[in-house]
Amino acid sequence: MTTRRSFLGSSLAAGLSAPLLAKHGLQASTGKSPNDKIQIALIGCGGMGQNDARSSTLTGLTRVVAASDCYDGRLEHMKEVYSPDILTTRDYHEVLARPDIDAVLIGAPDHWHRQITIDALKAKKDVYCEKPMVQHVDDGLPVVQAQNDSKQILQIGSQRVSSLVYKKAQELYQGGAIGKLNMVEAWWDRNSATGAWEYAIPPDASTQTCDWPQFEGRAPKTEWDPKRFFRWRCYRDYGTGVAGDLFVHLFSGLHFITGAQGPSRVFATGGLRFWKDGRDVPDVLIGLYDYPESSSHPAFNLILRVNFVSGAEESEGFRFTGSDGIMTVGRNVILSAPPKPSDPGYTIDTFSSTEQDAFLKQYHEKYPQSRPTTNSMPSSQEQVFEPPPHYSDHVDHHLNFAMSVRSRKPAVEDAMFGFRAAGPALLSNISYFEKRVVEWDPQSMTIKA
Repeated sequence: MTTRRSFLGSSLAAGLSAPLLAKHGLQASTGKSPNDKIQIALIGCGGMGQNDARSSTLTGLTRVVAASDCYDGRLEHMKEVYSPDILTTRDYHEVLARPDIDAVLIGAPDHWHRQITIDALKAKKDVYCEKPMVQHVDDGLPVVQAQNDSKQILQIGSQRVSSLVYKKAQELYQGGAIGKLNMVEAWWDRNSATGAWEYAIPPDASTQTCDWPQFEGRAPKTEWDPKRFFRWRCYRDYGTGVAGDLFVHLFSGLHFITGAQGPSRVFATGGLRFWKDGRDVPDVLIGLYDYPESSSHPAFNLILRVNFVSGAEESEGFRFTGSDGIMTVGRNVILSAPPKPSDPGYTIDTFSSTEQDAFLKQYHEKYPQSRPTTNSMPSSQEQVFEPPPHYSDHVDHHLNFAMSVRSRKPAVEDAMFGFRAAGPALLSNISYFEKRVVEWDPQSMTIKA
């Protein structure tokens, strides 16, 4: 086997600074000097939210000036990390009322995404909202409309669309490296408690330190439960299960690489196999999707799998199977071309002897026999494309958002793209819980009657 390795280049975030932005003619939406940092607020300061804030500040272009969360301990931690002087509040409306805040990062639970995003856009704030963009399919188009009406920057947090690895995969795919696409397989396997959302609950969790009514929002009202508060992904009232947490990443990566807008048919199955801890969403989910032909790709089938109970090593990635090769995408890109036989072979054992002789005569005239040599032995050609060490597509995704805020150019993952990724993930939940195939119009992004 011949292996060739190529490096994808260095992260844009590595050397970018505000003066460099000015050199490229970029400036703040507020009329500030490009040397001034974008003032951001974090709404929803859980693990993903604080990771977003950290990645955003690593770009060197932003400054955290406010934070909102329903748990006091997280607000205290934000002051410890950023400054005792930042605004902290349980009520995100206080953040949106601040005229000095340019943009918000939304890391709140899924059932709050629609409302906070729309409120922020109406308040003329630019928005980075964690995936999935919305909790329910009916939430999607109102967010798209809100972005269009506000003219603000909105970017959804599926970082693969900013990844050098996925950009390379996109270039290879569009360049015809694997020929005609036939099928895509994608998976995400986890085998740890935290990977299955068994997040730690702080010792001081109570109705005094946690604003339970504010947290519940539009969700059905229940008694205070610290598990539901801190492990909300496990419950349909607040989250979107493995489909909204992980399928949506796979959809966004697939759509970015292929240019696809979404499937036309969705079917999902699975079950709650291991984590029987009170959660009401499956820990194993398998989805099957029909993608119709479009100008960017032929018709193809997609298989998705998420497994929280595997004993194998944790992994995630894609396998694109085409007429001329296979492309595997994960932490890197591997392009392989399986050897093809020199002739098609035959199955004639059930023919009469006379017909076998006649068939072989014609076959060998078309495919002459030759003595094999070392040069005729098939080989598998493989190319591996690696990102630079310590590369972070998460930082690059926040960098792209900050640059959009500065330049006022569209974000790499706006509301339309975000809903095209979230839509089929949410349809997977509908299919699973209602035990039916769901028909989807990827153009209008609506369920077919």
